[in-house]
Amino acid sequence: MTRFLSFLSALIVMAGLAHADPAFWRHEWPDTNFNKTSVKNWAEIMSGGPPRDGIPALDDPTFRKVGSERRISGTEPVITVEMGGATPRAYPLRYLTWHEIVNDSVGGIPIAVTFCPLCNSGITFDRRIRRGTLRFGVTGKLRNSDMVMFDRETESWWQQAIGEAIVGDLTGTQLRALPSWMESFAQFKARNPSGLVMEQPDYDRSYGRNPYAGYDSSSRPFLYSGENPPHGISPLERVVRVGNRAWPLTRIRETGGVHEAGVSISWEKGQASALDHATIAKGRDVGTVRVRDGQGRNVAHDVMFAFAFHAFWPKGRWMVR
Repeated sequence: MTRFLSFLSALIVMAGLAHADPAFWRHEWPDTNFNKTSVKNWAEIMSGGPPRDGIPALDDPTFRKVGSERRISGTEPVITVEMGGATPRAYPLRYLTWHEIVNDSVGGIPIAVTFCPLCNSGITFDRRIRRGTLRFGVTGKLRNSDMVMFDRETESWWQQAIGEAIVGDLTGTQLRALPSWMESFAQFKARNPSGLVMEQPDYDRSYGRNPYAGYDSSSRPFLYSGENPPHGISPLERVVRVGNRAWPLTRIRETGGVHEAGVSISWEKGQASALDHATIAKGRDVGTVRVRDGQGRNVAHDVMFAFAFHAFWPKGRWMVR
């Protein structure tokens, strides 16, 4: 797996460098304003393989009661959204792995539930900005191995890990991250017996399979040429990011949780990695993280790979002890 990814990365990097120029991209993106950008080096953005919308984002999905769901194993990870007094919803990674973005509305708030498999980054955003409500798709481009999204209203490009527009008319605009978290389907169901789980999309995909088998055990991230994290932390070690701070998951797991920097971070076993075994339900147990503030309220956070935190928060604070 590692050798194959390295070979594939080399091929895509060579092709990407040859086309790291807006002049080449304009035929596919005629409505994107490439004259406005925060990207200093276009070579940072490269093709991940699929073209625009080659990874199809989902719009306005349907749901079913958790008690009627029989296809999803209890250990499989879901992204949980509980907000606005609305019925809690679970977005299974067995679907997000293949679609990466779900445009939905919960409790009257338009949201985008996003998952970048290459960074293990799962973040839920409020789709509203001053200019209106956006609907997101997948460009097929990567930057520091992280998904580059686009909005269909202005065709600006957005960096998923930081929720910020990096190319186009909306460059510099920041999306508001909403509290959500990854947990096992069994954990979601036990806490929300009347909750809703996203219905299987009507696409020809191998849902429940992991196309990135063995990825989170690789020595090097896919299409990443930046620095390794400090403190001897493995690039593909999971970290809990809250703002510009990152706690290594190994520390959280070993200590049973921490209370620092105004937040409480807990861990419990029971959630399978979506990026380990070829069958997601058989992935090794990476556990479930919850982050709360001093009043016990859920806090927006991300459980991402260490290399991605270092790439997008190079001056971030590492909470190693």
